Amino acid sequence: MNAPHALGSIARAGERATSRVRLSFEFFPPKTEAMEESLWAAIRRLEPLAPDFVSVTYGAGGSTRERTHRTVRRILTDTGLKPAAHLTCVGATKAEVDEVIREYWAAGIRHIVALRGDPPEGIGGAYVPPADSYANATELTAAITRIAPFEVMVGVYPEKHPESPSIEHDINVLKAKVDAGASLAISQFFFDVEAFLRFRDKVDAAGITIPLVPGIMPVTNFNGLKKMSSACKTAVPAWLATLFEGLDEDPDTRRLIACSVAAEMCARLEEEGFSTFHFYTLNRADLVYAICRVLGVREKEITP
Repeated sequence: MNAPHALGSIARAGERATSRVRLSFEFFPPKTEAMEESLWAAIRRLEPLAPDFVSVTYGAGGSTRERTHRTVRRILTDTGLKPAAHLTCVGATKAEVDEVIREYWAAGIRHIVALRGDPPEGIGGAYVPPADSYANATELTAAITRIAPFEVMVGVYPEKHPESPSIEHDINVLKAKVDAGASLAISQFFFDVEAFLRFRDKVDAAGITIPLVPGIMPVTNFNGLKKMSSACKTAVPAWLATLFEGLDEDPDTRRLIACSVAAEMCARLEEEGFSTFHFYTLNRADLVYAICRVLGVREKEITP
């Protein structure tokens, strides 16, 4: 993908009578009272856009277990949104994970994002699962669907998982997850649209038919993005670095650029047949709301 030309995307969005775009949003559980207020301000801001679901992340080894559980329960009871709880299996026994699964079902949660989770030493480190633990997201997916008829969503890395030997291996892993009960795949964030489309083509060629949803990360802190991208081996194109060069002290311009880049990426993906996008919100709503507006999404009446 070359440097984006977002004015074209904005013009195309403005010409739409109605939007075909479907959305989902990811949040993380708050650590402090101030972060709690920020999270719920973001949820209330984005709720009228009527996303298909909103997901809440879950720390490795259950480090955010109670906060995640509390957040998804409140979303379920206090909003009209459909919550999807993240669940990982690193650092937890099968019995501990099964307990969480049953707790979610008892609380009324019907959607789970099943992820193995990062190794204790961080992304890319070697992970040797204990004998009494689920080894990976495939085993976790099978356990979830065995315990209750959840809708299980799984993650994919369009530029190859950091621990994977090849994209072909990742495709085989995705097929195994589907066989275990996964019904939707959400991608890691990316900026190389052509790489994502090549991955899509390989998924299609493998006969995998569950929906593949692009994960979109609006960029406002480029230095922070470089750290995240380095950890998960996501390519950061030179044109993106050029756009943010010299803007460390100019947050307003960074936000405008972030909206333009994300909107153009989504427009390009729409041209390739994608109409559903998963936004990594970082618990900030205004930028995501603006991008959705550019894509032609409008607020709908909220049904409690």
